[in-house]
Amino acid sequence: MTQPEPAPGAMTRARKPRRKQPPQTKISPEQKREEGEPDRINKHWRTYFLQALAATSNVTASAAAAGIAPSRAYKTRREHHDFAAQWRAALFEGYEHLEMEVLACLRGHAPDRKLDVANAIRLLAAHRQTAEQERARIADEDEDAVLASLHAKLDAMRRRERDVELLLADDGIHRPAGHETRHD
Repeated sequence: MTQPEPAPGAMTRARKPRRKQPPQTKISPEQKREEGEPDRINKHWRTYFLQALAATSNVTASAAAAGIAPSRAYKTRREHHDFAAQWRAALFEGYEHLEMEVLACLRGHAPDRKLDVANAIRLLAAHRQTAEQERARIADEDEDAVLASLHAKLDAMRRRERDVELLLADDGIHRPAGHETRHD
């Protein structure tokens, strides 16, 4: 049975556009068995995973804490941008924790667990750029904004230095040799 066409000029009901659903992360049953993932996983696994990732910076240990296979976490990160952003934030938090532990250890405070300071420093150095990018993202600043801020601070410092030189010159005071102002 076909629907009659509306009369010319008659109002027709507009269809609401369908909201695009995010892709579903599907892990095959074989893959679940191979990786030891249970048949039913906790629906809050992402929260548990991200909390453990912030505490350990270890994907495998975090997946175990959440009761999932690491492949599920990696696949979800690839397919869901929100989860990928939360993953980066959790790792950044983990790096901050590690920095604090290293500083405490170097200042003579024994950590709750054994800490290999040399390896911790190497790890922090290896991920320094990633941590800086996340720090800038959190501060909602991109590279241009950071550079503009630095240039503005340098210009303000140069202006203050010129003002001091003018005041000293007005008072007849000259700077000692080696303290001349450099203006690049």
